[in-house]
Amino acid sequence: MNDSVEKPYLIQKGEDGKYRLTVRDTHYNSRGYPIVKSTLQDEVFDTQSAAKTFARENFKAQAGQYATK
Repeated sequence: MNDSVEKPYLIQKGEDGKYRLTVRDTHYNSRGYPIVKSTLQDEVFDTQSAAKTFARENFKAQAGQYATK
């Protein structure tokens, strides 16, 4: 089992050049395996920075909690 933890905020660039934010929530079952629920947000952003700002303001995201892959 991999002990690495998924970063809770995933920012991806779409084919149209816009950025989307996915919020990931990780829970662990009784055997310690991670169960990850991913929720793609409806908002579309022009820049990666705008997506990070949205995550900070709406989900209290902190530096180091973002992933791009």
